[in-house]
Amino acid sequence: MKTIRGLLLGSGAVMMASVGAHAADLPLKAKAVEYVKVCSLYGAGFYYIPGTDTCIKLGGYLRAETAFWTNSNYGGAYNGVAGADNRLSNRYQARSREDFNIDTRTATEYGVVRTYFDAVLTWTSGTTSGAGGGATSYSGDAISGGTLGVYYAFIQFAGFTMGKAVSQFDAPWTNYPGNNFDGLVGGGGTVNGVNQFTYTADFGQGITAAISLEDQAQFSTSNLWNTAGITAAGVLSGTYGTGSFGGNVAPDIIGMVRVDQAWGLFQASFAAHDNHAAYNGATEVTGHPEDKWGWAAQLALSIKNIPTGPGDTVNIQGVYTDGASRYNFQSLAATSYAMYGGTGMANAYQSIGFAGVADAVFAPGRGLSTVQTWGMRGAYSHNWDPHWNTALYGAYAQVRYGSTGSALICAGIAASGVLSAGSTCNPDFNLAQIGLITRWTPVKNLTFSADVTYSRLDQKYSGTAIAPTVASVAKPAATYELKDQDTVSLLLRAQRNW
Repeated sequence: MKTIRGLLLGSGAVMMASVGAHAADLPLKAKAVEYVKVCSLYGAGFYYIPGTDTCIKLGGYLRAETAFWTNSNYGGAYNGVAGADNRLSNRYQARSREDFNIDTRTATEYGVVRTYFDAVLTWTSGTTSGAGGGATSYSGDAISGGTLGVYYAFIQFAGFTMGKAVSQFDAPWTNYPGNNFDGLVGGGGTVNGVNQFTYTADFGQGITAAISLEDQAQFSTSNLWNTAGITAAGVLSGTYGTGSFGGNVAPDIIGMVRVDQAWGLFQASFAAHDNHAAYNGATEVTGHPEDKWGWAAQLALSIKNIPTGPGDTVNIQGVYTDGASRYNFQSLAATSYAMYGGTGMANAYQSIGFAGVADAVFAPGRGLSTVQTWGMRGAYSHNWDPHWNTALYGAYAQVRYGSTGSALICAGIAASGVLSAGSTCNPDFNLAQIGLITRWTPVKNLTFSADVTYSRLDQKYSGTAIAPTVASVAKPAATYELKDQDTVSLLLRAQRNW
């Protein structure tokens, strides 16, 4: 009994000592949990990053859309198999996209430091092209494929913007005065962002001004053609020679002044653009044309709350360019046109309208001849009620090669033999677009829309073309009437913003 009692007392002492040791290890007070706090300094949707004075906002959208009577969700049936209007042409083109953006802001003694990032994941159905001999090939995203696109990635600090952002030349609505259709001409448009180094001054009373150096390679150049490379097949696709860009040597220089008021806004923009060609031939010894600077000027006006209804707006802009055509034919607009249609001309297989946009053209031993353009676009938007909206929009652009540029192009076309005897050669053209879009927003941030666009190519050639076989669009060697062309496209879209 004494032995058993001793064991029990010993075990109890050990257990009490163990409990006391564990109790000594426990914290005296639980540490407070740091919850995410709302940041009200920069508008709705911002939160403080825990443990910092930096605010962050996450956003984006998911979009599903289908374009009809075109092979591009960006524009109409202007070229390629879409312009061919035959059995290779898509009657619809589908796309799904997820956008994700991150906006961070921190208040400092120099003002707000902001970073902004926006990227998209996109899946797009493809296109079938002729491969010769009756064969075809398909190009497009794979079944589980897709593409990643970086739209914006910039830092703003003390009035400076550094990185990929919308061009300072653009109107506030970029390519979209009231439309969803991407290919609207008549002004600048870098909706996907362009690399830049910008300083913006705020003078108060809604008046700001900016000076910017912007990368020209992807967004601000159309074509720079050496007309010695003109071929019959190229002409029929709206290409007047071989592409002959040199390397990047100078950014585009942009100046902008803007006035924002309760009634709307007014903006004036100017761009200087360096045309830097490569060589006259295959090697350095062939020589090269000297650089030639082009320029563009644009005016934009927005009028808000017009008498037709609350929130109704009119947006309009006009632009003139000389050697800087992309500031009229914005980055998502086509710069080559090859559109086929019917004909009533005897002995002609079909009709064709072709045209091309360039910043400048040249030939060996000849300097750069810049191309002049002017254009305009605008829209009237009306709110029927809080859920329904309609916009009527339009655009117009005119391209003129001048006497020197036209002579260089027409000499190359004559050498190619693509125009029949008695035909008129004139590479100038006009493009007109008009559209109507209606949007339905049944609940906040969810919108369904239908956007129909009519386009007309007013080309200046006359007579007939003696065309070779164009295998990629399954067009036979034949005589084609040179004729203006038109097309209609429809874009249906569902989009959920978050």
